[in-house]
Amino acid sequence: MQSTAINMEKIRKMPILIALLLSGFIGMFSETALNVALSVLMDALNITPTTAQWLTTAYLLTLGILVPISGLLLQRFTTRQLFIASLSFSIIGTALAAASPSFEFLLIARVVQAMGTALLLPLLFNTILVLIPAEKRGAAMGMIGLVIMVAPATGPTIAGLLIENLSWHWIFWLPLPFLVIALIFGMVYMQNITEVTKPAIDWFSILLSTVGFGGVVFGFSSAGEAQGWSNPKVLIAIAIGVVSLVLFVWRQLTMKQPLMDLRAFKYPMFVVGLLMIFICMMVILAAMLILPLYLQNGQNYSAFKAGLMLLPGGLINGLMSPLMGRLFDKFGPKWLVIPGLAIVAVSLWFFADINPASSVVFTIVLHSSLMIGVSMVFMPAQTNGINQLPLELYPHGTAIMNTLQQVAGAVGTALAISIMTAGSKSYLESVENPQDPVHLIPAFTQGVQHAFIFATALTIVGLVIAFFLKRVNVRHPQEGAMH
Repeated sequence: MQSTAINMEKIRKMPILIALLLSGFIGMFSETALNVALSVLMDALNITPTTAQWLTTAYLLTLGILVPISGLLLQRFTTRQLFIASLSFSIIGTALAAASPSFEFLLIARVVQAMGTALLLPLLFNTILVLIPAEKRGAAMGMIGLVIMVAPATGPTIAGLLIENLSWHWIFWLPLPFLVIALIFGMVYMQNITEVTKPAIDWFSILLSTVGFGGVVFGFSSAGEAQGWSNPKVLIAIAIGVVSLVLFVWRQLTMKQPLMDLRAFKYPMFVVGLLMIFICMMVILAAMLILPLYLQNGQNYSAFKAGLMLLPGGLINGLMSPLMGRLFDKFGPKWLVIPGLAIVAVSLWFFADINPASSVVFTIVLHSSLMIGVSMVFMPAQTNGINQLPLELYPHGTAIMNTLQQVAGAVGTALAISIMTAGSKSYLESVENPQDPVHLIPAFTQGVQHAFIFATALTIVGLVIAFFLKRVNVRHPQEGAMH
């Protein structure tokens, strides 16, 4: 083990972090840029909103299937191998998407893109945990937050601009050269920072994990379709997913070398952090999907104007991240997370009153407040949770957190879409002539308001859990030397 400690001194941290953060930025940009384009894609590819949602869902589904095995991949392959594989998938997927002639082709491209992101995210978090000592980790995670939050923030605005002046294909052509640059940069500077232990592969665990997480994500995502929750496909997929997950958990607990080490759940602050992230992710992704839809279809703004209105909030969130990281290092999580969740809840509560007459200022101020609140919760809860884990559980802890983030995203968007659909439907059932186009926007508005009420309720649950947060005192500050 001593050799790793000596090598740690020789590792050039900065180039490794730049390569990972640049790739992460482009990956996250692609993930949200498409949200603003959904309305345009529906017309261009002649698809319904439910079908269009699959472009986001398939992405999340792929992440939900691949991220759980990332703990195993981090132990079987070198940092360099994983980085090159991740960027190769991202480049191929982005190129295919840019050249897509049809919906089916674009869907396959999104899956390939997601394979790249699924390898990159755990690699990024694990690298930070290995390279950065615990007492400086808040600030480092803040930098990740800056990158990971500014990308989704600028995504919709740039996408809106590209759609108005060029075509939706340019959402994919634009990031392609940056991905190639990141790959070349990484090939020159990326070093191996973890030991390759080559644990045995348990194929049955991989199968259970794939069917389990895949079934749950697929089931919830299908709930946004026309038949909603009464669709047998939805209930069967969720049931199969849950049964597989129960078997997966049982198998992991009884194995010597589990695929995903669930001993991480013995650490209470890790569990509290996980619940915070889960709720936060559900709320963010639900709001990120519904708000652009409403701005374009309920208030008739262009894709570019909708993206522009969401830009200040996203930028504020990104810029707040490093500050929150430093405050976390100084004061711990509680004094950030509780006020943060209170701000999120109040912002969502006001959003539940959005209507066609709501002003641009109303939307920008509320969205910015929502994003400030989220920046106070996300990184502190995540870093505090991971800090409580012993070194050998880092790859598993990050795999668990990243997996549940994807599941939360799929569940959040699915519930939001189905609540929105149900709200619109109940409005149309209450009027005399539901066929009259005059009722369409009021019905859509009621659906969107119901979705925001649901998000508010979720945040209040998170706020109650936040009172159990305690600061973790890390007992292994000398990561490099000990490893």
